Amino acid sequence: MKSIDKIPVGKVSRASKLISTGLKVGTNQLKYYGDRLINPEDARERLNEKNAEDIYNSLSQLKGSSLKVAQMLSMDKNVLPEAYVEKFSLAQFSVPALSAPLVNKTFLKYFGQRPQELFDEFVSEASHAASIGQVHKAVKDGKELAVKIQYPGVAESISSDLAIVKPIAKQMFNLKGGDTERYFREVESKLLEETDYVLELNRSLEITQACSVIPHLRFPNYYKDWSNERIITMDWMHGTHLSAFEKSNQAQALADQLGQTLWDFYMYQIHVLRKVHADPHPGNFLVNDQGELVAIDFGCIKEIPESFYTPYFELADYENIHNDELFEAKLFELEILKKEDSAEEHAFFKSFFQELLALFTTPLQSDSFDFNNADFFNKIAEKGQQISKDKAFRKFNQNRGSEHFIYMNRTFFGLYNLLFALKSNVRVKDFVKYSPDPNLPIIKKAS
Repeated sequence: MKSIDKIPVGKVSRASKLISTGLKVGTNQLKYYGDRLINPEDARERLNEKNAEDIYNSLSQLKGSSLKVAQMLSMDKNVLPEAYVEKFSLAQFSVPALSAPLVNKTFLKYFGQRPQELFDEFVSEASHAASIGQVHKAVKDGKELAVKIQYPGVAESISSDLAIVKPIAKQMFNLKGGDTERYFREVESKLLEETDYVLELNRSLEITQACSVIPHLRFPNYYKDWSNERIITMDWMHGTHLSAFEKSNQAQALADQLGQTLWDFYMYQIHVLRKVHADPHPGNFLVNDQGELVAIDFGCIKEIPESFYTPYFELADYENIHNDELFEAKLFELEILKKEDSAEEHAFFKSFFQELLALFTTPLQSDSFDFNNADFFNKIAEKGQQISKDKAFRKFNQNRGSEHFIYMNRTFFGLYNLLFALKSNVRVKDFVKYSPDPNLPIIKKAS
């Protein structure tokens, strides 16, 4: 794996890197105009491939929040062209790693020892590298360990990175008004939490213990003595990354078992724990030789306040979606509709979200759901295309909806995509039998 010896950490150096990438993209655009005259059919695809490569190469040098955003975008195949999704998905676990001297420097700073002195064995070359940290294999007292090391300067650069991205995001998503800051604060707070490895370790212990009741689900043990705010040590878990497994698996029964485990794991977190692993991408899951699902990363956890949880899932109820008065009241409660909306905005967004939620909550309204249902995902893709092309949607202020939607929707989009890739058929309400409260409110199915 290619390694790097230095990461830009200052605001000026990081901004300069992004600006230079912007210039490359501009040059690619000029070349595209000429290419279009000669090869009009393939010109756009080549432009996307070149831009995706240049942007990814730049972000993989910066690492941190910029690369994390690319990783998040790669999870939704309806947002970006295929070339971007393919390239940005590398940010899940396959980016250039820190060189050995930088790794040693990090250990000396936080442990006062080199890794070879702390562990009995330590592999200097990273086995995996992602947006915020990289993983090395180690051995201590006969135990195989995974040691995750955070890149230098990541935590300190989050605020400045978002300050650069903010005006672009506001323009892209037509966000107007002073209260747009709450969305950026939500993203910033989650990114900062992901750089706090002490918090991650404590949350990992809490969630893995609570979810241990779910069958066919495995977690690593975590080791506080060999962990701190920038380094976290856990068991080395053997298995195949979910993205590789789904491409080679031919056994439907195993796909259904893994999908059921994944579904139960997420529904249990959401409805029982009221906090959820909000980063469901294939790099965070393995399949072991026993056909069990292994969850290996708990950096991004979204706590779900009751004030959001209740109306959010009330709008996943088929009857509520089609109860006009109640539906409108819940849209106001979730800040999708606003008192200051014009009559045109009110009518447009009410109708739009009624259609969207009726579609998006389809899996929640049945006793079972087949995530190999291409028609369901085609409809979601069509809805995404409709949004991108709808002039009425673009002209209205899209600064609406609680900030809690950001990570809850990311969780469901990611979960749906994982289950679609696995081609799993799941029993929607099975997770309830693992709950200490047998009277969990269950979403009513469509009649």
